[in-house]
Amino acid sequence: MQSYYPERFERDMGTSETEWLTALPRALGEHAFELGTGQARVQIDDGHLQLQWRILPPRVIALLRLQRLAVSFVFEGVQEDGRQRFMKRFDLTMQRGGG
Repeated sequence: MQSYYPERFERDMGTSETEWLTALPRALGEHAFELGTGQARVQIDDGHLQLQWRILPPRVIALLRLQRLAVSFVFEGVQEDGRQRFMKRFDLTMQRGGG
């Protein structure tokens, strides 16, 4: 989890689009959202978050193939404390562990 979330950033996320779309509603919590092809608009306080994603080539490590998405986060009209609160929940929900 980050200590600061700017208004715009991108992430390379180790997930398939199907897994992403399954987890996304949980990660957004009670926030209203509109889902489109490769994008979602999320209402946060008096502003919104625009998410856009595209499929990247898989990361290959020996015989292991990991699906990936490039995800763009653009907050508009969301103050820093609102971004922090939202992203803390989002990151905890999307966090994947191994072992």
